[in-house]
Amino acid sequence: MNTELALLVTGLLLLVSLVVGRVGGRLGVPGLLLFLGVGMLSGSDGLGIEFSNYALAQGLGTLALCFILFQGGLSTDWRETRPVVARGLVLATLGVLVTAGIMAAFAHYVLHMPWLTAWLLGAIVSSTDASAVFSVLKERQLALKGDIAPLLEFESGGNDPMAVFLTVGILTLIAQPELGVAGIVPLFVRQMLIGAVLGFALGRLGLRTLRRLPLQFEGLYPVLTIAVALMIFGGTAVVGGSGFLAVYIAGVIIGNATFTHKRSLISFHDGLSWLMQVVMFLTLGLLVNPHELLPTAGAAMLAALALVFLARPVAVFASLLPFGMPLREVSMVAWVGLRGAVPIVLATFPLLAGVPHAQSLFNVVFFMVLTSVLLQGTTLPQVARLLGVRRAFVTPASHPITFTPTGRGKNDMVEVEVGSGSSADGAMIMDLPLPEEALIMLVHRQGEYLVPKGPTELRGGDSLLVLAKPSELDELRRCLQAPA
Repeated sequence: MNTELALLVTGLLLLVSLVVGRVGGRLGVPGLLLFLGVGMLSGSDGLGIEFSNYALAQGLGTLALCFILFQGGLSTDWRETRPVVARGLVLATLGVLVTAGIMAAFAHYVLHMPWLTAWLLGAIVSSTDASAVFSVLKERQLALKGDIAPLLEFESGGNDPMAVFLTVGILTLIAQPELGVAGIVPLFVRQMLIGAVLGFALGRLGLRTLRRLPLQFEGLYPVLTIAVALMIFGGTAVVGGSGFLAVYIAGVIIGNATFTHKRSLISFHDGLSWLMQVVMFLTLGLLVNPHELLPTAGAAMLAALALVFLARPVAVFASLLPFGMPLREVSMVAWVGLRGAVPIVLATFPLLAGVPHAQSLFNVVFFMVLTSVLLQGTTLPQVARLLGVRRAFVTPASHPITFTPTGRGKNDMVEVEVGSGSSADGAMIMDLPLPEEALIMLVHRQGEYLVPKGPTELRGGDSLLVLAKPSELDELRRCLQAPA
């Protein structure tokens, strides 16, 4: 296939994936599943596109996960995430290990796999997928009560390093059985510590660079953040740390600070993350020939059901119940255990390592991912409603003005709603005891925008854009939302 034809086919596949994903979203089918489907239908069993380069697929998957985790960190609100850090860390470590152990026992005793192969399968499918969780929650416009959403996002962004380590560690044991389990524990500790320390340090350095390196054109700032993400991921991996953990932590640090062009950069990385997801799922779909899935379909279906109904719930309940989290919320977390591209990418590791029966293992993992996304992804709204943990989804308002923080100012622009029956409901702006340096910039009322003046009367339900110091936000909300 020449370059021009390859570019044409790539463009067509991307366009078809977007159109199919849009239609599937209206029907309640997760777009990620459809992206995989487009790849499978375009492969050798469908349109005849031959693709079997597992090394290239693994490289693309690693690159995609780097940017997906970086964007996940950028969009993480630390104020919402801080209360769930302890629970998220337990889920991302103990939860992954329990899931891998249960699946290993199931694969050994039910599917009759050798112990190391069974542990390899358990490790590969042990983590939830950040791209699947982030995209399905957004796609389904699913708002959840309590700490469920930040916990799920923190878990899915933080448990990939654990799954990668377990997979690589077990492959090391298969190649060098004389090492024993005790021989790989120090490797795990080193990877996590180096990943965490460098993620924090390089994230601060990257933020300092964004604030202090003036570029001639605004369009160069996305190039700078791409360079920062790649250097953090690659540099951490080169010195023996977890690049996945480092790039996620760096994203959290950068995303919760102020700097020039922050709004446009986050929008850029959101689009880049979606592109990475589509390309990754298309590529992984092309790797699979549907007729090869049939011989392993029975075993794969049993393994998928064990993962969804046994391993994931046990791991979640064992991890979260000691924290006193409500049973309904724990049950919802257990159900949102979507598997996605990460297990498929990890399943290419045994293929490249020459592990016996690696192709069958890859097919089983692929089938399990399809089952997880289809079963769990399509039923999330219904399960949330059944458990009573779904709340109204509020579409972020689009305002005709924007605020670009420089990183050196003391003010933030925030959106605050006037509470019905509050002291501000029916009051004129000039009569409100607003904080000294707070300024109401715009009033949004029933689809119309009003330029505020002193005599402007506020009403319950009005959405206000306010420029204020972060230290004054609590006082500001009390003024606008406290009962009269």
